Amino acid sequence: MKALLSKETGGPETLVVEDVADPVAGKGQVVVKIAACAINYPDALIIRDMYQFKPERPFSPGGEISGTIESVGEGVNGWAVGDRVLAGVGNGGLREKMAVEAVKLFKVPEGIELVDASALLMTYGTTIHGLKDRGNIKQGETVLVLGAAGGVGLSAVELAKAYGARVVAAVSTQEKADVAKKAGADETVIYPRAPFDKDVSKELAGAFKSAVGKNGADIVYDIVGGDYSEPALRSIAWEGRFLVIGFPAGIAKMPLNLTLLKSCDIRGVFWGAWTARDPEANQKNIEELFALWKAGKISPMVSETFPLERAHEAITKLENRTAIGKLVVTMD
Repeated sequence: MKALLSKETGGPETLVVEDVADPVAGKGQVVVKIAACAINYPDALIIRDMYQFKPERPFSPGGEISGTIESVGEGVNGWAVGDRVLAGVGNGGLREKMAVEAVKLFKVPEGIELVDASALLMTYGTTIHGLKDRGNIKQGETVLVLGAAGGVGLSAVELAKAYGARVVAAVSTQEKADVAKKAGADETVIYPRAPFDKDVSKELAGAFKSAVGKNGADIVYDIVGGDYSEPALRSIAWEGRFLVIGFPAGIAKMPLNLTLLKSCDIRGVFWGAWTARDPEANQKNIEELFALWKAGKISPMVSETFPLERAHEAITKLENRTAIGKLVVTMD
């Protein structure tokens, strides 16, 4: 079978496609014939040894897969050959087949295409955990989403609207603003490219404050980081919750006096670690996501697909922050 491999530390240009041995299902595992693997920001970090986990090389990036069970290992119950599944695997998904622990599988409901299903787990899983479990979202609150036109950002717009919030989507272009509006955002803010000087930072804080309203943002959903975080924090409401999701623009240095002045919280959202600590709660969240999908309240947006041989292009496009929605690598 074919696999995209990281054999040396570096960017997407260092990845190569090679033939490797087919996997065998071990105890508690199934072999999944992969149909699609969604691209996420950790894929750009893990190949540079900049992610929380550093797999031994050679390895395949790709942490979010969908496909069909090809074989079932010893001790696996409740799964059969032919079942359509999705799974969060951390890494290893950019290959044609993969041995996956059965406990990581979720059944893909009938009527949902596997390519679309591959775009659900990491983005919407992160966001439902962020908004519900870490953000304690309530109906009628205002949510400011930074980076609102990417995969995670659009999931935040849709889920916040599903929970009855007013959503302000912050993006870098009018095209992205239009996409966020279509996903349900009530208002948009177009921000400039960082780095910012003090005047630009102050101006952006003013734009955020104007958009969220006089009471401020009850939740800031920060997918971007860097120079964008402080202006967003300045627009937060009394006892607001600032959720740290990721930092493609860099790790922000926050003035902690603002947390005192606003009596607000800065809360980290590490969905991957949480799923290992509380898999039952994560299972309920994923079931809720499928129910919301069936009800038409969310709909993962796959904007572009790539063959395995061009997977490095998808990772490059994501890390350049030019992607809208989800980019997915398909194996057929």
